[in-house]
Amino acid sequence: MKFLLLGATGAVGRAVLEQALADPRITQVMAPTRRPLPPAPRLTNPVTDFAILPAESDVWACDAVISVLGTTQKIAGSREAFRRVDLDLVIATAAAARRAGARSLAVVSSVGASAASPSFYLRTKGEMEAGLRALGYPSLTIVRPSMIDARRDPPRGLEELGAMAFRLLRPLIPARYRAVTPARIATSLIAAAMEGRQGTRVIESEEIG
Repeated sequence: MKFLLLGATGAVGRAVLEQALADPRITQVMAPTRRPLPPAPRLTNPVTDFAILPAESDVWACDAVISVLGTTQKIAGSREAFRRVDLDLVIATAAAARRAGARSLAVVSSVGASAASPSFYLRTKGEMEAGLRALGYPSLTIVRPSMIDARRDPPRGLEELGAMAFRLLRPLIPARYRAVTPARIATSLIAAAMEGRQGTRVIESEEIG
C-alpha cells in the first residue's frame, strides 16, 4: 500500500512517518517537504514547495493520503496566510491526490471544529472539513484532537505551557479535552487510512489511539 503523507515535518507528521516506515504493510511513503527528511527505506521525499507542485505530478499517485498540514496564525503572519495553509492547501493537495486515484483520506482537524463557530480557528477547521467532504473520497476520516502534547520545532511557548498544565490537571479534565500525544494521533490516522472504511467518519479526541 502506498501512502502520501502531507505535513511530514510537523510533530504529528514525524510520528506518522516513524510509524508508517515501521509498518511492513506500507510499501512506500511519499512525503513531499520543503526541507529534506533523513533518508529511509521505502521513503520517497521530493523536496518541493507545495505552492508550485504541478497538479499532474507523480507525487499525488497513492492508495491513501494522510494530511497533517497546518500552521499557526503567529507563524503564518496573518489570518489570510493561515487560511492559505490550513484551508486552501489542505483541500488543494487532497483534491490532487483524489484526481490521481487515491481512495482513502485521513486528516487532522481540531476538537470543536465547525464552519459556524465564532472562533476563527475552529471556523477555518470546519470549513476545511466541509471542503474535504465535497471531494468525493470513498473513505474520509477526520481526526479531531484536543491540545497536542508535543515539543514543537520551532517552539510554541504558550502551547507547550498549556500542554504541561493539561498533563498536571489530566484527572480533572473531561476526556474530550485532555491533551493527546502525536504518537496516539498518528496511530489513529494510519489505522483509518489503512482500513479505508466506506463513508465519512469523525474520530473525536477521546477516541484517539
